[in-house]
Amino acid sequence: MRRWLANLSTGRKVALGGVILIGLMVLIGAAVGKQPKNSEYQPQNEFKLDPWIHLKVGSLDLSVNKAVLYLFIAAALTTWTMVYIARRMRDRPNRVQTAVEAAYDLAYNNITRGNMDAGMAAKWFPFIGATFLFILYSNFIGYVPLPTNTEYKVNILGAHIPALAIYAATANISVTLILTLVVWFSYHVEGVRAKGLRQYFAGWIPAGVTGMARGPIFLIEAISHFVRIISLSVRLFANLLAGHLLILFMAGGMVVLLGAAYIGPLTVVVAILFFLFEVGIVAGLQAFIFATLTSIYLGGATAEAH
Repeated sequence: MRRWLANLSTGRKVALGGVILIGLMVLIGAAVGKQPKNSEYQPQNEFKLDPWIHLKVGSLDLSVNKAVLYLFIAAALTTWTMVYIARRMRDRPNRVQTAVEAAYDLAYNNITRGNMDAGMAAKWFPFIGATFLFILYSNFIGYVPLPTNTEYKVNILGAHIPALAIYAATANISVTLILTLVVWFSYHVEGVRAKGLRQYFAGWIPAGVTGMARGPIFLIEAISHFVRIISLSVRLFANLLAGHLLILFMAGGMVVLLGAAYIGPLTVVVAILFFLFEVGIVAGLQAFIFATLTSIYLGGATAEAH
């Protein structure tokens, strides 16, 4: 059997897989039939933040929920990585150190040093490197099923354990917005500190623009700076949220909502493809983009030609 499969061309293997998939769908449809639609199931509830530990200080809600757990895990992994880099470097690196050094090299040489001068890079690399690792870990952890779904529980030896669920802290707009605001205020402060208030804002108008055109150009540039808050925060948030919803929807949500068990084999295959795409490309790419734009904004605010 293995030899026969090995001798098949790629096209025939794909065709065989399609035939098997269709066969499974037909068998499940014949065995189960059409089920009633389940309008009560809401896949988006995976992102509801039900408080685990209620904690309020006046009108300020500081309750602990699953978002806090994911943020804590990401922060712990980021701290461990930075400490590991600082204290455990060896002449003959093992696999862990090799991977950590690769991430360090990417964060320093490609992201930080490639977009600002040496002085700014030395000053801001700890922040940019930590931000890159924090978002990277947050994104990757978001695709690891953890027992955080308190809406559905599993009975294990009498203990009601929360069901497995996937969730990403970076799929919460409040998290990405706070990261963005820190970056936004930081690069303006650096720009004013490097050039002075007047010269910094004067740099928003390109050289050679004179007369009445200066006002509209300055206004457009000011709007573009405020738009950065939206683009930087929403890009990360929307990509993670959309990816998770697609995986949840295709992995079983569509079957439950439509009551169509026969499409399960097809949607599971699509969910696996979405999962591999999100983990293999989107998670790392979004961390890289956020850190790179942070470096560009900081470098641009302090550059002579800005």
